[in-house]
Amino acid sequence: MIILVGGEKGGAGKSCLSQNLAVYLQTKNRDVLLLDADPQGTTTDWAKEREENDGLTNLPCVQASGNIRQILKDLATRYQVVVVDAGGQDSEALRSAMTVATHLLLPFRPKRRDLKTLVHVSQLVKLAKAVNPDMLVRGVITQCPTLPSQVQRILDAKEACQSFGIEPLQSITCNRNVYDDADENGSSVLEAETDLKAKEEVESLVAEFLEV
Repeated sequence: MIILVGGEKGGAGKSCLSQNLAVYLQTKNRDVLLLDADPQGTTTDWAKEREENDGLTNLPCVQASGNIRQILKDLATRYQVVVVDAGGQDSEALRSAMTVATHLLLPFRPKRRDLKTLVHVSQLVKLAKAVNPDMLVRGVITQCPTLPSQVQRILDAKEACQSFGIEPLQSITCNRNVYDDADENGSSVLEAETDLKAKEEVESLVAEFLEV
């Protein structure tokens, strides 16, 4: 299984989702590898922090850039799951990964500047589907406001995804400090006991996305 987390704009939480996805699957006894294809190296830094924390289970992480199609095909024969953090830009790594990924998760914040990228992202998906028709593609709305008065923004964002042929998950993530805190210390919201709502969000998201 190759799970690709990517998109065209930074800041939507791709690295955070990649990390939490990987930890979740590891807790389910899957043999997981993280591949960081983001030039910023956020997930690589996270993995290093995790390795230095004796209280956390080590999660292997490698870096790669450019055309990573063959690298992913090789890694997929050695690991049950490869989770790819492709970062927030249209790159060769993102495009090449889309040709072999089994699952593609596209995070969007419920903001106009994020949703404007749907035009181009949907075109990338269409191109990838021509060579990888079995790839499961889902959008997810992230960093959502928790105020009840802002619910319509979330619904509108999901509708925007659907209008471009990208099916959104019902599950969302909200704007919670624990996501940033976990990222900084090599942990995940699944391992932090400070915000159970965030843990529930990730568990719900992964269960819906991967049908596990």
